[in-house]
Amino acid sequence: MTERVRIAQLACGSEYSGVQNEIADAAEAVDAEVFFPDISLADIEAGVKEFGLDVRSGDLKLAIGRAKALVDGRVEADAVFIATCFRCAEAAIVRNELRRYIHEHSSLPVVSYSFTERTTAGTLLTRMEALTTIARRRALLAREEQTGLTMGVDSGSSTTKAVVMRDNRIIGTGWRPTTEVIGSADETVRLALSEAGVAREDIMAVGTTGYGRFLVGKHLGADLIQEELTVNSKGAVYLADHQHGASTVIDIGGMDNKAISVQDGIPGTFTMGGICAGASGRFLEMTAKRLGIDITELGPLALKGISKNVSMNSYCIVFGTQSLVNALASGSTPADVAAAACHSVAEQVFEQQLQEIDIREPVIMVGGTSLIEGLVKALGDLLQTEIVVPPHSQYIGAVGSALLASGFIKGE
Repeated sequence: MTERVRIAQLACGSEYSGVQNEIADAAEAVDAEVFFPDISLADIEAGVKEFGLDVRSGDLKLAIGRAKALVDGRVEADAVFIATCFRCAEAAIVRNELRRYIHEHSSLPVVSYSFTERTTAGTLLTRMEALTTIARRRALLAREEQTGLTMGVDSGSSTTKAVVMRDNRIIGTGWRPTTEVIGSADETVRLALSEAGVAREDIMAVGTTGYGRFLVGKHLGADLIQEELTVNSKGAVYLADHQHGASTVIDIGGMDNKAISVQDGIPGTFTMGGICAGASGRFLEMTAKRLGIDITELGPLALKGISKNVSMNSYCIVFGTQSLVNALASGSTPADVAAAACHSVAEQVFEQQLQEIDIREPVIMVGGTSLIEGLVKALGDLLQTEIVVPPHSQYIGAVGSALLASGFIKGE
């Protein structure tokens, strides 16, 4: 698909809040266009009757009617974007039901989002990019094996990772904290190439992802520059050896979190974000610092503690830090504090994001925080399932990039 991707928008309140122009600008940035499906009053009545939701808002009723028209094939679209105001409880219920309905009854990629008056095109860009990627590159995303000699670089907010792969096997890795974006990328690439025993000129294709993907991609002359949602999905199911069937991928990052429902290696529904850094890996880094330990020691320490012994509020990183100070001052053990911090982050991710997707086993946890055993256990306890942490899980974005980049090798 080379023409512009047409994204059907189902929304309530976006025109009145000033967000609609931001949505349109984000779509334009990825060569897509958003449109509102044109339907009749009869379509709206039929949709509301089928859903059985007694909604008061006329805009929500319109969104329901439009969803039914999309599923019935009476409106053509390549993807669906559902947007409602985060302040409205009724809209949250409808948004979730529409997302599930479209996902279960069509092959359209769909993402739902709760906006505020401060939502910008920049905050929406990754979501729009993922929607258009799924619509345009299903064949690439369905790729199951890496061929040739390729490299992937993940320029993240906290760390930069690089991976070199040869014929479906990881042969070199590199990791460094993200300080200066280009410099960190160059250092991780040097490390990965050195471990792999190959030269830069031997690499047949390069893929980049993460926050610095465009800058690093241009610097490295990347063949593929891709957002994290589709790349992480591919990398996760590859590393977990679960390329077929359904799965759920969870990545609790340094700045934001990703929860993705995956089918045969292709994202179905996904959510990205997090209301505050208190529900991200950043809060766990602060917890380790407060306890006077390295972040690598936090997980084993948390496994020795009992989370319910400490009242922890990580909804806001400021209040979360206050909870840490109060708990330690009142005599709580470091192990209990570590366990409470892990449980609090897991709980916030569960409440803020995992309600927005269909959780299907296996649940695959990736990213640097997947190495924090206490967090993995806390999330597994909440979901009542055993969490899969595959080998090289911290290199997820770089692996997915290297795998997908092999599709750009000449002759492939």
